[in-house]
This record gives sequence, C-alpha cells and structure tokens, in this order.
Amino acid sequence: MAIRYELIKVCKQTGARLGKLHTPHGVIDTPIFMPVGTQATVKAMTPEELKEIEAQIILSNTYHLYIRPGHDIVKKAGGLHKFMNWDRPILTDSGGYQVFSLGPLRKIKEEGVEFRSHLDGSKHFISPEKAIEIENALGADIIMAFDECAPYPADREYVKNSLERTTRWAKRCKEAHKNTDNQALFGIIQGGMYKDLREQSAREITAIDLPGYAIGGLSVGEPKPLMYEVLDYTVPLMPSDKPRYLMGVGSPDDLIEGVLRGIDMFDCVLPTRIARNGTAFTSGGKVVVRNAIYQEDFTPLDPECDCYTCRNYTKAYLRHLVKCNEILASRLLTYHNLYFLINLMKNVRQAIMDDRLMDFRNEFFEKFGYEK
Repeated sequence: MAIRYELIKVCKQTGARLGKLHTPHGVIDTPIFMPVGTQATVKAMTPEELKEIEAQIILSNTYHLYIRPGHDIVKKAGGLHKFMNWDRPILTDSGGYQVFSLGPLRKIKEEGVEFRSHLDGSKHFISPEKAIEIENALGADIIMAFDECAPYPADREYVKNSLERTTRWAKRCKEAHKNTDNQALFGIIQGGMYKDLREQSAREITAIDLPGYAIGGLSVGEPKPLMYEVLDYTVPLMPSDKPRYLMGVGSPDDLIEGVLRGIDMFDCVLPTRIARNGTAFTSGGKVVVRNAIYQEDFTPLDPECDCYTCRNYTKAYLRHLVKCNEILASRLLTYHNLYFLINLMKNVRQAIMDDRLMDFRNEFFEKFGYEK
C-alpha cells in the first residue's frame, strides 16, 4: 500500500482522533489542513515559506494541470514533486469538481465528461480512465477518484443517479490505476443532503476497498448546520483504519467541527483567496485590513500570532499595501492566513492529546466571535 494510517489517540472528551498518515514523501500528522496549490503553486508562497509555516502536504488540481501545462510536460519534468520543487507529500484532486463547475461548458455522459476549456474554449473529454492517466503522470502521493459533484440544491433523483455514477466511475478508476505502490487512490462519498443516499454512497464506495475515503459535495452553498448534520451520519460509516478527508472545507469553525466528527484531512482555497482580497484570520476574528479603521493602527495583525507577518508589520502598513495593490500585500496576508490555520490544527492535535478538544473549541469560538 502506498500509504498507511496509524491511529495514535482518541480524545476521551469528544471521540476526535489523532493519527499519522505514512506516505512515500513523509509522515503527516493528522488532523491536518492542506494548503491548495491549484496550478502547481500555492499562490503567493514559495516552497521554502510553506516549510517555514510547517505545511506537511499540499494540494494540486488535475483539471488545471491537464489544461496547462499538460500532464505530459509534468511527467517529463520528473513528476509534480520535481516540477514544483516540493519534496513533501502532495494530493491531487481528480478535476471532477472543476469540470462540473463549468456548467453549460460541459456535458456529462456515462463514459465521462465532455467539456470546453475555460481558457480557450477548446474541446476536451475526461473519463475516469483519463483522469487516472493524468494523475499517474503527475505522480502525487494521494490521488482522487473521478466523481460527479451534485450541486446544492438538487432533487433526489438527480443526486441518486449522480452518486451511482460516481460509484461506477470509482470502480473504473481503481481498475485503471497502475501505480499502486507509490500512489494511493481515494474514493469519494457523494449523496447530497439526503441521509439515505449518503448511506448508500458510503456503503458502495467503501466496498471498493481503497486506501482512503473522502466526503465530497459539501460546502457547496448549504447552511453550516446542514453540513454538520450530514457529517454526523456519514463519518461513522467510514472505516476507522483509513484516513477520512473532507473536501473543500477550510474556515476555522468548520475545521474544528469537522475534527470533532472524526475528520482527518481538510483543504480549501479560502485562506489564500481572502488574503488576496485584504482579509485575515486572527485570534479575535476576521480582520478586513483594507478598512479605514486600520489607517493609523500600528499594532500587529494578530498580537497572539508569531508568524513572520505579525512579527514585522502593522495593520497600517498592510492596509497601505492593499490599497496600493502591491504584490507584497497578498504575500504577507497569505503567509499569515496559512500559518494561522496550520497552527490552529497543531493546537487542535494537542487538545486531542490532552483530552480537552471540546474545551478548546468553546474557548476558540468565544475569542473568534463564533456562536458556541
């Protein structure tokens, strides 16, 4: 097996779990937040900076790398690790979400999805077999099965057909996957917001017997209580001896709530995206740096944070950079936001070790301004 999950401890207070994920490019402490490097780069960050903030694994996107520069070029470069100068673990998603988000630019068939490039309108076709071919060429430690991500809201019949197609595609992905010694293929549980359909999908996908499993189709516009409800009845259906990955979720409250429900892995573009818009996560809640209130605020972004940005720059200076559209604004705020979430997960892991995760959650929510 390309990867192995090792359970270290279960929190007595909550049932949340602490673990280690052994991969060809290193061991990952879980639960973990994974920065997103869509196009073989985490926007505004160098690999050295990612190591400084202790990023253990990053994500890249199959669809975008297939479109540009092409998986054949990445393969010729020696694979994604060498291409982007990153020697720690990498996960590639299958491109399914990106393809389905193209809306009128794509057509779903049983064989796969026909779509037009968002760049130049050129026609393409990705089947489960093609997705695995691309991911095998990219060479990430963890690769995702090609799935159909149903929108929210969606009627029951549509979601049922979608999850059943996802099951058939997952089987085809497993059959097509040739590099099993070095790359672990994860299946994706779908089913929308319907309890019986989530149960059906979990049953079918876990029966395929893969090294890990993800929950897809959440954080797509549904209310947070509904997402937590879906997690409450879906996570217990996932094997306890394999990693559990919640796709596309990355706000501080969702990370903590996900861990409480037994999730091991998370990813999201949120911290990098809001950084480019001038917003930062801080221990006291979100700070919109571009706001005029910070024009003469010569205090650190977050007095409780010891990242490079907070040690060296003030809110007034960061606001100045944002207002001037300086590239450094994106770099400094991205650095801070990723540091904040990675450090949050480090504290979450310690809280699990100390059997006080619920206490930690309540303390964090009170300071951040979330409702308990």
